[in-house]
This record gives sequence, structure tokens and C-alpha cells, in this order.
Amino acid sequence: MKQNSNSPQVFLVGAGPGDPDLITVKAVKAIAAADVILCDRLVSPEIINRYANKNTEIIYVGKECSKNASTPQSRINTLIIDYASQGKTVVRLKGGDISFFSNVLDELKALKQHHIPFEIVPGITAASGAAAYAGIPLTARGYATSVRFLTYYKTEILSNEYWKELGTSDDTLVFYMSKGNLNGLVDQFLAFGKTDNKKIAVIEQATTPYQKVHTSSLEDFHKNFGNKDFVSPSLVVIGKVVNLHEEFSWRETSLQDGVYFKSVTNGTLVSNNQNILEYAV
Repeated sequence: MKQNSNSPQVFLVGAGPGDPDLITVKAVKAIAAADVILCDRLVSPEIINRYANKNTEIIYVGKECSKNASTPQSRINTLIIDYASQGKTVVRLKGGDISFFSNVLDELKALKQHHIPFEIVPGITAASGAAAYAGIPLTARGYATSVRFLTYYKTEILSNEYWKELGTSDDTLVFYMSKGNLNGLVDQFLAFGKTDNKKIAVIEQATTPYQKVHTSSLEDFHKNFGNKDFVSPSLVVIGKVVNLHEEFSWRETSLQDGVYFKSVTNGTLVSNNQNILEYAV
């Protein structure tokens, strides 16, 4: 997009899945140049500490509906437009990749409506990071020829007809934002699916120091993990490729218990950056 030197700039940036080293050079440059950063919950605090200018205004606009600590999307849109209209360089920093299961479309529409130039900077999505750090090639030859990215955060989001098709598919299936309905998700596969040689992996806090990988056959999932409350974020992988985890996992399972992505407390996010992090409500 052509821009003149006086144009406000907005960068929609993917910060990667957790490990602060899993961020692109272009993302680092955008963060370093930002006057304002609007930061999601699932962004490593270390990224801000390493790369943000000490004079940058950093505003936490995370979403954590289960704890009633979510910034409304309309408020985020308003902040982006207000700061960009002042001529400031704005980075909207999201965990993973900017376009995977995010509200980027709302933000794009707001930017277009106000004629504000923008750039989209992709990041490593959680599925790629989690699978790599768990030793699970998502389309390993002889195991799967395609992969699907899905979500099951609401039980009504997928029809029975679609479940039947998913259950008989040999595709690798990756579910985002689905840990709250995990038992129901497994029930759907048991009711409609073809489970031979397929396994399920639940990858907690992927690529962080607290990563844990839990695998099971679908038939034994309830017995093994039915009462477990997995830590957020947790990514779910279902398919034959999960069988490869035991052989090719290169990273030891963390013996530490903890939460990498902290929740907001009293309106601020704990961080080493001294500017930080105002909570926009």
C-alpha cells in the first residue's frame, strides 16, 4: 500500500505461539517502531520486554471471557482508530498468526472505513508451533495429506452432518479454543467417527516453558483425561499423525506447573517493561 510520510500507520502483527524466539524479523521491526502497542493476552511478555521501545505506550486489550476480563472489540477498534488518527504508529499485537481465529476482520473494516493505511504481518500460528514442539508433523507422508483448522468453543458451531464427515476423514484436525468442550468433542468422534489408528493430543501452553503434551486413543480419553482441567491455551490435534509424537518428540515434557500467559490483575499486566500495561476496558 502506498503511503506518504504523514500517513498514520497501523501494523496488524502476529507474535507467534509463545516462545519469544518464534517471531519474525518484520514483526520485531514493527514493534520497535511503534508509538502504541495494543497487546493481546496470548503474547509473550518477553517480546514486549525485548523489542518495544521504552517510550512506547503499551495497552493490554486481552480477552479472557471465563474471567470476565475481556476488552470489547468495539473498544479495541476505537483505540486503533484514535491513535492512528493522531499520526502515531500503532501495532495491534496478537498471539499466533494475525488471521487465525482472531477478530482481525472487524479491525480491517474499521481501518478501511476511516481510510487508515495498514499492513498485515503474519506470525507462526499455534498449530504450527504446537505441532513442531510436540514432534507431530501435521501432514506427514503416509499419515495425512491435508490438515484442517477448526474451533469448537460453542457446541452448536458444527452440525451433526459435519461431524460425520470429520469423523471419517483422514485429515489431521486441529482444534483451537476448544478445551472447554473437550469431552463433548471426543463424544462426537466416538458417536460419528472412524477412530482406528487415530489418537488425540492436547498440547498445553505450547512452545512455552510449561508445555505439556497429553496423548490418548479417543476410546480411552475419558478414562485418562475426562476430569482434567487443561491449562489455557490448549490446542487439540486429532489424527494418525499423533502416533508420531512418542517417536519424534524432541522436547522434554515440562516438570514445572505454572501459567505462562498471566491474567490481568487490577488493570495491569505484570511485566518488566516499566511503561506498561494499561488495561483498556
